[in-house]
Amino acid sequence: MAAPALAQDAITLGMVLEPPNLDPTGGAAAAIDEVVYANLFEGLTRFGPDGTIQPALAESWEVQEEGRVYVFHLHKGVKFHDGSDFTAEDVVFSLDRARAEDSTNAQKVLFEGIESVEAVDPLTARVTLTAPDGNFPFKMAWGDAVMLDQASVADIATKPVGTGPFKFDNWVQGDRIILSAFDDYWGDKPALKTATFRFIADPTAAFAAMMAGDVDAFPNYPAPETLAQLEADPRFKVIVGTSEGETILAMNNAKAPLDNIKVRQAIAHAINRQDIIDGAMFGYGTPIGSHFAPHSPDYVDLTGKSGFDPEQSKTLLEEAGVGPVALRLALPPTPYARRGGEIVQAQLAAVGIQTQITNMEWAQWLETVFKGGDFDMTIISHTEPLDIDIYARPDYYFHYAKPEFVALMGELQKATSPEQRGALYQQAQEMIADDYVNAFLFQLAKTGVANAKIEGLWENAPTQANDLTKVHWVE
Repeated sequence: MAAPALAQDAITLGMVLEPPNLDPTGGAAAAIDEVVYANLFEGLTRFGPDGTIQPALAESWEVQEEGRVYVFHLHKGVKFHDGSDFTAEDVVFSLDRARAEDSTNAQKVLFEGIESVEAVDPLTARVTLTAPDGNFPFKMAWGDAVMLDQASVADIATKPVGTGPFKFDNWVQGDRIILSAFDDYWGDKPALKTATFRFIADPTAAFAAMMAGDVDAFPNYPAPETLAQLEADPRFKVIVGTSEGETILAMNNAKAPLDNIKVRQAIAHAINRQDIIDGAMFGYGTPIGSHFAPHSPDYVDLTGKSGFDPEQSKTLLEEAGVGPVALRLALPPTPYARRGGEIVQAQLAAVGIQTQITNMEWAQWLETVFKGGDFDMTIISHTEPLDIDIYARPDYYFHYAKPEFVALMGELQKATSPEQRGALYQQAQEMIADDYVNAFLFQLAKTGVANAKIEGLWENAPTQANDLTKVHWVE
């Protein structure tokens, strides 16, 4: 009698981009969270696969003083990967570090409302806010709000230490990162013993890697043109869901001629969204008219405000009186940006706007465009959840921060009822659509491919993550 086959306990995932580092609290790149979120690092709360906010290191919490005080009750027996205990003092350290003046946290705004953090006892942390915030548990679920080990935080970028079910094992620069199961994990043990993340930027190479079995799954698959072929192969399954990725043609509102609303409006009307979805994404994607995910209950369809109308674009450019328009278009390395950029260039040329494309590597894009603001236009997917508040930040790279919008976000901060919050979200969508801050293109679909025997990968992407906690092989 043959011995039973051993259950598979290893997985190799494909990723398009290599993370610049492994510190989710010090970098804006989605690729960081795609490796570490819920795997290596955990927060007080977390996003579930359906987008709900679930307990994580905090088993429960109480809201006091009408939303101004949150008391988090921590799980006991939680250890960091270096063997030290996780306590309320680590909550104080992590949140104080994130909101410190010299913090490099890419989402510092999440922590701005914190007045103080204190350890009531080893398993109880009290967070006092400057004003009521009904959204605070949501903010604590972000990858930027994970809990850190003070003893090892100096090396977090290359040797991260968290509390998650997997610990850091090895990083072969330019090739792969390996995580292995953490034996002392406080929660449900994962079925997997090792997880390898391989970096394959080229869509053709991604397809070849899937076909050869070099990768077991590609959760954000970069070659949608081959999905039909993979779907027809019984070895694979194609997983199509939604993401939080608003894909936009971002414009520098502080720079002439883009400081002129008529020029921005002309650009928006020159864009045929469906052509971009078909040409860059092979039909996968949902048109959007503002910075909001269509699957959200508070979504308003505003695509009609910026419908494809090249004749109107030409009229608006004449009315703007800016003369010949020539703009730079910076493109990060993702396929949607590179493919989409060529289509946008042709569509703008048709109304008399010339664009010069610069293809940038990820680090260069982050430094020059996102941090430096040295750009005219760029194409990027904003994959952070419910992030319309970025339009209120004065130093944010597209430089909008209209006072009325800032005030609207202030009201949203205080609102605690879902009805109030929904109405404010809808007003916010209308305002940025009316001001043509950016040209809103489409909501990025989450198109993944996996070995047919793999279960537990996320279908949708409520945050930028490859959560492996429930992933397992079936026979």
